[in-house]
Amino acid sequence: MIEHGYEAVAHEAGLPELPNLVTVMNSLWPHQPVSQFLHRWENVVFAWALAAGLVAVFAWSTRRLTLVPGRLQTALETIVEALEGLVTSILGHEGRRYTPFIGTLFLYIVTMNLAGLVPGLKSPTSSLNTTVGLAVCVFLYVQWTGIRRQGVAAYVKHFLGEPLFLAPLNVVLHVLGECIKPLSLSLRLFANITGEDLTIYYLIGLGLMCVGGTLLAGPPFQTLFYPLAIMFSLIQALVFSLLSTVYISLMLPHEHGQH
Repeated sequence: MIEHGYEAVAHEAGLPELPNLVTVMNSLWPHQPVSQFLHRWENVVFAWALAAGLVAVFAWSTRRLTLVPGRLQTALETIVEALEGLVTSILGHEGRRYTPFIGTLFLYIVTMNLAGLVPGLKSPTSSLNTTVGLAVCVFLYVQWTGIRRQGVAAYVKHFLGEPLFLAPLNVVLHVLGECIKPLSLSLRLFANITGEDLTIYYLIGLGLMCVGGTLLAGPPFQTLFYPLAIMFSLIQALVFSLLSTVYISLMLPHEHGQH
């Protein structure tokens, strides 16, 4: 039954993937409304569950902040300071106001990327729907930032460009450029995380082949890839966040965009 459910998921996605808690539940109870619902919205379920986990961790760890921080508070403050330094290095001192958005984006993407390394979980970022959703959020935030910081007139003038008689061409080029940004963000993240998951899948399959496929587990070849997978997951989250910060800088007034 588990094999049948696993093959169904792989067939639906078009790519092989490892079973997780939701696919196993759907295989054991395929006719239960709850398991069918979770199976249908699998990526959304994991994305929301990981978001809730992040909120719970930060809420619990910051409930009693002290002047002399403990280990957990020190670790969190170090992460926040590093993210703030990253954003302000691109946007200047005023970049602090954008740190909450970029920092949340980075931590959320890292968590989703690394989830696929935990048995029973899945990386929601291996789904194009998830990465497109993240990219659309960045796109809307960037446009809203441009309108709020420049004003409607300057925002429209940015799209018209100069000279004005080339405005029809400039508008088309600028709109295409803005639309390509979320497309690039989503495809890059999706392709890299999917590649990681596929590598782990085939390494596990290689381990099973070594024992003739008669056991539930073979040599853990996939653990050799875990350090690289962790590094790639961090890099992809960092690239996504850095590019988002750069896109924000391009929408700021000229004097701020020079930093």
